[in-house]
Amino acid sequence: MNRLAVAALTNVALIALSVAHASTLTNRDDKDHKVTVIEAKSTNDQHLRPSATLKEICIQGCVIRLDDDDGSEYELNGSEVVSIEDGHLYYDAPPGAQVPEAGDADAPSQPGIE
Repeated sequence: MNRLAVAALTNVALIALSVAHASTLTNRDDKDHKVTVIEAKSTNDQHLRPSATLKEICIQGCVIRLDDDDGSEYELNGSEVVSIEDGHLYYDAPPGAQVPEAGDADAPSQPGIE
């Protein structure tokens, strides 16, 4: 295989790996929310409508701020599936874990996320 083909395959694999470790955020509230994604030295503001989803965010980890409120900042590692409900961020499923059934008393708590 020539060097160009090997380089192209390596780039595709690296892109696929980085996307696989990105976070996803869904707005499950009935109102819009301003979502600020603070990743490294960059800040990105998004207005998220009800039922809308931000995909492939926080690839290297980030801080999420809701509605410009410094008191509602959440740290993500880059592989979480989270949602906004009642103005707070919640895990839909922690990385690599199954989602507990509703009413499951043995559901683990998630530190750092309300």
